[in-house]
Amino acid sequence: MRSIMVLNSKGGSGKSTLATNLASYYASQGKRVALVDFDPQSSSMEWLAARPSGRKSIIGVDASQQNFRISRNIDIAIYDTPAAVHGKALNAYLRRPQSIIIPILPSPMDMRAATPFIQKVLANGRVARKECRVALVANRCRENTNVYHQLSEFLKKVRKAPFISVLRETQNYNKAADRGLGIFELAPYLVRRDLDQWQPIIHWLNSKRSQPVNA
Repeated sequence: MRSIMVLNSKGGSGKSTLATNLASYYASQGKRVALVDFDPQSSSMEWLAARPSGRKSIIGVDASQQNFRISRNIDIAIYDTPAAVHGKALNAYLRRPQSIIIPILPSPMDMRAATPFIQKVLANGRVARKECRVALVANRCRENTNVYHQLSEFLKKVRKAPFISVLRETQNYNKAADRGLGIFELAPYLVRRDLDQWQPIIHWLNSKRSQPVNA
């Protein structure tokens, strides 16, 4: 089973948006997908509840409850995680995925919070041994602003974790989420620019660079 986690200890960084869009992408590719929601706020489960019955099926797993299980016939598990994850809880999460995406917003506060968090993730034993790979995504960005350029330069300087894409700030994500859909399920002419920005993320996830060295 392929396992992908969206992780950031900072709240409001767009973890659920990335997780739900990844789930809808892989479902649209014919994969059996489980969307595993660790967040007590249940944003991913609420998105799934709004999903139309005619769309590709995604299995929801409420991981905020104890003793949850993921079916063995799942091809890809997408993990959505809560904020304020540190210490033993962080290490417990890091035991699960093969690949981690860390979304970071273009704000001084988010960049300051990201620095020690990324260092803790990269220092984890599984990550250090390349049993789990990490990548960074700039999220909700307005291009050609000073803070966007600051975030871009900040992410480029992070060692051992590639900066793979920039996702713009757009209402397209809200429009899709309100309907229980992903950006890949909207009319292509409406989201062409957004789909282009997702291609580096999909390319990384489908490459060996995102998977354990012994995979």
